Amino acid sequence: MSVQRTIGQEGRLEGIGLHSGELVHVVFKPAEPDTGVVFVRVDLPGQPQVRAHPDFLCRRMRRTALADGAVEIHTTEHFMAAARGLGIDNLVVEMDAVEMPGLDGSASMFVSCLREAGLVDQDKARKSYTISEAISIDAPDASIIALPYHDGLRITYTLDDHNRVFKAPQLVDVLIDEDSFFQDIAPARTFITLQEVDAARAAGLGKGANTTNTLVWDGERLIDNTFRFPDEPARHKVLDIIGDLALCARHLNAHIVAVRSGHQENMALVKEINRRIIQAERPPVVFDIRDILERLPHRFPFLLVDRILEYDPGSRIVGLKNVTVNEPFFEGHFPGNPVMPGVLQVEAMAQVGAVMLLCDPDNAGQIPFFMSLEKAKFRRPVYPGDQLRIVVEALRMRRQMSACRGMIYVDDKLCAEAEIRSVLVPA
Repeated sequence: MSVQRTIGQEGRLEGIGLHSGELVHVVFKPAEPDTGVVFVRVDLPGQPQVRAHPDFLCRRMRRTALADGAVEIHTTEHFMAAARGLGIDNLVVEMDAVEMPGLDGSASMFVSCLREAGLVDQDKARKSYTISEAISIDAPDASIIALPYHDGLRITYTLDDHNRVFKAPQLVDVLIDEDSFFQDIAPARTFITLQEVDAARAAGLGKGANTTNTLVWDGERLIDNTFRFPDEPARHKVLDIIGDLALCARHLNAHIVAVRSGHQENMALVKEINRRIIQAERPPVVFDIRDILERLPHRFPFLLVDRILEYDPGSRIVGLKNVTVNEPFFEGHFPGNPVMPGVLQVEAMAQVGAVMLLCDPDNAGQIPFFMSLEKAKFRRPVYPGDQLRIVVEALRMRRQMSACRGMIYVDDKLCAEAEIRSVLVPA
């Protein structure tokens, strides 16, 4: 069993942001178990915080960024890679500017600073997640796939010839542990081609970049620099992947296979992995049929929900309905080609939404009635043997009234949707 880790004492760094060009002072502080990595903007009123969590990702060109309201933290990937490469789970990061320092363009100085602060194991188990089936993200000229792997994190990265900028494709295959990260990945610096420099500057980026902290390749040689590794650009791409994967909700056991992927593809993979982590850690059944019968006044043959699979109070609920050929409505609704009536699909959505309403103790003993129905659409027929996944999301919730959006899926394909307004009346 692996345990969580933090640092033993404060560590300090300062440097220029690669894109902002601003000087930033950073203080790393130990944190309690289950804190995660928390960034604190000490230069702003109230010293607002942003957690390193996928819920706070925001899109910024050529870098990974986090935002919570008006507070942003830019270019987190090199530091997050260092923290993950050293197995650090819990840390407070105080900074007085928007962007983490670029330093030498790699993760080496972050690693050295954190190691000097001391790595401390904590008395709390680390949670992990093992990829059980392939998860792929495809783009027109890039791809990244997470494959099952039960012994840590392995990354295989292929960087093509970059439109013939490089003489040949570069391939890196590495099993990530503290030693391999420190020796083989952390020293790899960020790179850019000479053709991309002008475009980056025109977009307001690279204000703090120079040929010391960024490898600039003109198609034949590095400008005013030399490679630390023959395949340093591909190794830096692995560094970026590690930093982006650090935003997964759990430590991963996976084999990541990527071809020319960048932050956009990496973060799409992170979001999908986190969706699956949340799904895997939810109870398989939140409410069974007995719980539903205690809440809903409906009975056979008009009870149209069998289970509740997910429930976020006042926000979202997911129900399940098994459609069988024995349903009484199939006797008269196109017997030669039985399909579930659309009006009953709407009723199924309304009943799942009613469960959410009636779970509120203040609503106990009341009966939900339809008020109105809008934007109803039926996209695919529902046949006997289908299993309906009924998703209802709250749009507005008031004391006696609600507005919800309902969606019915079969095999992840949308079959019906509607906006439903309900009112509660005394029983």
